[in-house]
Amino acid sequence: MNTAASPTIDTRLIWAIALPAMVTNVATALIGVGDMWIVGRLGDASTQGAVDVGAKLFAALFTVMNFLKTGTTGMVAQAGTRSGAQAQAEVLIKGLVVGLSIAALLLLAKPVLLPLLLDALGAEAQVRSAALVYADIRYWSAPAVMANFALVGFLVGRRRMREVLAIEVFYNLLNVALGLWLALALDWGIAGIGWSSFIAEFAKLAVAGVVIWRIAGSDIRAALHTGTSMSLAALRPFLSVNRDLFLRTVVLIIAIAALTRLGAERGPVALAANGIVYQLFVLSALLLDGFENAAQVLNGERAGDKDRAGFTLYIRAILWRCLGVAAVLALLFALLGGPITDSFAATAAVAAEARTLWPWLVAIPLAGFAGFVLDGVFVGASWTRALLLAMAGAAAGYGVMLWLTWPLGNHGLWASFVGFLLLRAAMQAALMPRLLRRELG
Repeated sequence: MNTAASPTIDTRLIWAIALPAMVTNVATALIGVGDMWIVGRLGDASTQGAVDVGAKLFAALFTVMNFLKTGTTGMVAQAGTRSGAQAQAEVLIKGLVVGLSIAALLLLAKPVLLPLLLDALGAEAQVRSAALVYADIRYWSAPAVMANFALVGFLVGRRRMREVLAIEVFYNLLNVALGLWLALALDWGIAGIGWSSFIAEFAKLAVAGVVIWRIAGSDIRAALHTGTSMSLAALRPFLSVNRDLFLRTVVLIIAIAALTRLGAERGPVALAANGIVYQLFVLSALLLDGFENAAQVLNGERAGDKDRAGFTLYIRAILWRCLGVAAVLALLFALLGGPITDSFAATAAVAAEARTLWPWLVAIPLAGFAGFVLDGVFVGASWTRALLLAMAGAAAGYGVMLWLTWPLGNHGLWASFVGFLLLRAAMQAALMPRLLRRELG
């Protein structure tokens, strides 16, 4: 335990973690773009629609399960400064056990869950039949996906961002190459797209496993030799953290779904324009999320060492740097927002509607940056119950704002969403002083 105040921090570590995380996030997001491009070469609208439905299905399913990566990252970072490398290996083992247990439950639920998810996404007729072919194959990658969440979370918690970046780039390139070969060269069609994702996910698991064994094989062997407990009592802290993160993710997905549902009630033009702005929000989030990763690791380490001074210094340093990137994004959207949204628009009416929303496009990164950083801070310190409460409170306020701003039309929806981002950060900031006193003295 470090009882002395930390006079300085190494701010270079912020960029060393944040920049590779940004590249990794964008590279991972591009996998959907690659699949859509490949299936577009098949020349069938139903098949392309089926891949879009399938991609959304797994994005929703696996995004909900991403808590396993996030929770593992924070606990590994804390364990490193609190107890050492063997304790980090124990966290990894617990993450793998929990992840593979979740995968087993998903596979058992597949006959019921998969049709329900396709129904929820509105897939019908030929699109549904094609989507079922794709989804039925890709669903079996669940064990690899869950294990990869734990493995990548471990690497991020150990600050091994270069390895994470290399693994993700390998995964994406392999997926695209397999898609081209199986779907086009071998003429497997949409089944080839599904098999490319399945094979790439297990290949990623193999590579990540080899990388981690080379980095921490002796620590993993020591943790297994000493008998890392898998009893419910030993797993309870890990399960508690991940339960809170799971529920927090569910609340966030509901909040975003409300934006889509209410936009749809205003007609197809408003829905399409909102979809464009939302995709640009996702791009902003992928970039700003790099600083969330930095906060998870660096604040997790400081929390593990009970170093309150270093903890608060890193919060300020990461917030300022994230604000700088958010300001650059806002400036780009202010200068180029119109041409960017025009390039996505299918019709002149959609382009015109999207252009009217540019003020919200500029506001989103500025409103959201603090919440991203504080999410990382709370996860790194394992303040996940407080994180859940802040998200639930912000979502409740968001619901009220949606009701109050309904007469403002589409602008009311985005004003409420910006308010949601601000309220989330404000509630996190309000909870922090008490958490600092209680947890870090």
